[in-house]
Amino acid sequence: MGCSSSSIKDIPHGPQLMQETGFSAAHLLRLYERFKFLDKDDIGELRPEDFREVTELAFNPIGDRIVNAFFSPGQETVDFPSFVRILAHFRPNDSNRSGDGAQPEPANSSTGKLKFAFQLYDQDRDGKISRVELLQVLQAMLGMHVTEEQLQSIAERAIQEADLDGDNAISFNEFKESLEKVNIDHKMSIRFLK
Repeated sequence: MGCSSSSIKDIPHGPQLMQETGFSAAHLLRLYERFKFLDKDDIGELRPEDFREVTELAFNPIGDRIVNAFFSPGQETVDFPSFVRILAHFRPNDSNRSGDGAQPEPANSSTGKLKFAFQLYDQDRDGKISRVELLQVLQAMLGMHVTEEQLQSIAERAIQEADLDGDNAISFNEFKESLEKVNIDHKMSIRFLK
């Protein structure tokens, strides 16, 4: 499964994806090989069940939420360009890449990473994290280690601390502000080639 037999010309929209995501040719080649490996039926698209073959996702308590982030509502498959665009959120932030205002903010910017993390909680995509949505994530991550009462208490406190407008939910701006001291780039980065 080496990249030596492929080149950037073999990758659908390769140069455009390099520009858009900041991935190098070597990164894209490696991601393309991984995509083809996951595409067991060789249809050029991945389904949710293809992602569940990834061990790290299969054993991640919020793995299903991560998998669902690859798919827009009603979408049943994802092609290679979409796959790469989602993975770009996990690319370490490149401080040498400057935004000139004309181009959209890169997916791997702090704000891009926060938006991706926010959608893992905001499952109904209404722009708010409700107490129920927060509790669902906490149950997935901590459920076996804490009581239901403790989970309720954690969710209640998180809502109280982050909810600045008093609507009993967390908006993206509130989410962003509550995580301003967290190094989101470090927490949401994967070194694709070492």
